[in-house]
Amino acid sequence: MYLYFVENYIKYGDMFLENNVDDAHVVLIGAGIMSATLGTLLKELMPHTKITIIERLKKVAAESSDAWNNAGTGHAAYCELNYTPTDDYGKIDVKKAIKISESFEISKQFWAHLIKKGHIAHGYNFATFIPHCSFVFGDRDIEFLRKRYELLKEYSFFESMTLTENRDIATSWFPLIMQGRDPLQKIAATHVDEGMDINFGALTKSMIQYLDNQPNVSVSLGQEVRDITRNSDGTWQLKIKDLESSQTSSLRANFVFIGAGGGTLPLLEKADIPEAKGYGGFPVGGQWLVCNDPQVIKKHYAKVYGMAKIGAPPMSVPHLDSRLIDGKRALFFGPFAGFTTKFLKEGSYFDLANSINLDNIMPMMSVGMHNMELTKYLIDQVRLTHDERVELLREFVPLANRSDWDLLDAGQRVQVIKKDDKQGGVLGFGTEVVTTADGTMSGLLGASPGASTAVSIILDILKKCFPSQYEQNWLNKIHDMIPSCGIDVSLDSNRLFELRRDAHSYLMS
Repeated sequence: MYLYFVENYIKYGDMFLENNVDDAHVVLIGAGIMSATLGTLLKELMPHTKITIIERLKKVAAESSDAWNNAGTGHAAYCELNYTPTDDYGKIDVKKAIKISESFEISKQFWAHLIKKGHIAHGYNFATFIPHCSFVFGDRDIEFLRKRYELLKEYSFFESMTLTENRDIATSWFPLIMQGRDPLQKIAATHVDEGMDINFGALTKSMIQYLDNQPNVSVSLGQEVRDITRNSDGTWQLKIKDLESSQTSSLRANFVFIGAGGGTLPLLEKADIPEAKGYGGFPVGGQWLVCNDPQVIKKHYAKVYGMAKIGAPPMSVPHLDSRLIDGKRALFFGPFAGFTTKFLKEGSYFDLANSINLDNIMPMMSVGMHNMELTKYLIDQVRLTHDERVELLREFVPLANRSDWDLLDAGQRVQVIKKDDKQGGVLGFGTEVVTTADGTMSGLLGASPGASTAVSIILDILKKCFPSQYEQNWLNKIHDMIPSCGIDVSLDSNRLFELRRDAHSYLMS
């Protein structure tokens, strides 16, 4: 039924708009970077599509997409050491880093396309060049960084990366980190000049504003989806509550995307789709130390990532992060994790309890039993005092003054738990997409590096949910917008240089 609708929609266009004036062809739940990306792509590919965006808060990009709630790194795997893990035999795997870097190039090309067409504001409103660095000390981690550098340099994405063990060079890259450091301590660092800082909140707002001004698009704020059921004809029925008036309404949709961050899992459970059976979520709160001294902030202009301590989860990778938020420089250190039962920063303390059901209780219990180190880590993080957090900061910034740093709550993350035949359940730290077999619903679970790779993730969703349209009608349009989509440029330096030059010319305009 759904495929019939889409195929005929493409053929007859406005006829379907007239016949479905009280419904929506596409409903996007959550007004964050993922829904904004999907909505914008669909408007490019099917201009007449009727889209409804539903957001429970009174403003867009207020949860994980907000600049103060995420790392904003513009993840290209230049500096994030957890994207190049080491196996039990000491071999470094760079596949994830290559994929993430490729995906970020795709995102940049799409953003540049939107600027070129005048759909969103100038790139300098959300994109800033900033060096991406990795910094380690101690023989074991220095050897790891050397090997990682040698492996990544074989790929065009990382050709400009430089490695040093020279303290003077490292001081020129990040003086705040080197000042006051033990002169006998061995160090090593890598540096990539064309790293970026992305204000995903500002980017999301620009795309949502563009969509809101388009015909057949509506953005509904302060509206919460309370239930999702499937109709007999294969469409979806959404029950929606206005959180200010408490009035309820109903909306029918042919395709539903749930990009609601921590709110995705509960909605997938309400939809009762078999593909979501067995999934659970483990909520983790985040906190930053944020510098309040403008003179200290001026001394550091780089994103510098270190090595997570042995036994610590990937989310704990320490970094000193220079940011540009709404035109003002900021300096973060973290992240510090904390346990919470909320799935969203503006969520309920009952979120975790309400998400447990007969399908996911065993995987969740299994994860609890097999991740005692993570539990201990979170407990230890919650118990940290301000002085103890500053001591951890001083491993990065030896001369840090405790009065120069304040604690700020970051966004909520819900790590994915899913069934596993061997362990019963496993805990994931990446991004995972759950899609129905008929392609009428898709939901996004998990966290980093989601925002930076948003365009690639959404393209994969479109390919899976609209396979015939993707191959027969959309490929040429997609290549016009994103020239490297479907093309391997990891070993083609000249082509990558051309694509970057074009994208950066718009992003920096």
